[in-house]
Amino acid sequence: MIGQLHSVVIDAPDAHALAGFYAQLLGMDVKGSPGDDWVVVTGAGYRIAFQQAPDLQPPDWPDPARPQQFHLDIRVADVDEAEPKVLALGARRLPGGGGDFRVYADPVGHPFCLVWDA
Repeated sequence: MIGQLHSVVIDAPDAHALAGFYAQLLGMDVKGSPGDDWVVVTGAGYRIAFQQAPDLQPPDWPDPARPQQFHLDIRVADVDEAEPKVLALGARRLPGGGGDFRVYADPVGHPFCLVWDA
């Protein structure tokens, strides 16, 4: 081993707002203030960082001209219970999915999946 993963870093036009979305979605805590260029959410031994990128061109799933860049798979016990909650946080459903996952976009347009055991 050369190193260990410290953070996943996600660009956002408003780092604090997107950090708040993921903190609520994952039950984590936000470390940072509105207007900060770097905001971190932590909890359950995990860390996701968000950096200010005012000119971000979000992905346009599933268009390969603007690919997804990265995505998070978020395990849920019941997708039909979880879906309205993520939509209420500002996510939107995207085309695609399968027998054990559904595809969404966060408020900035980054794709993520809700996954479960089918």
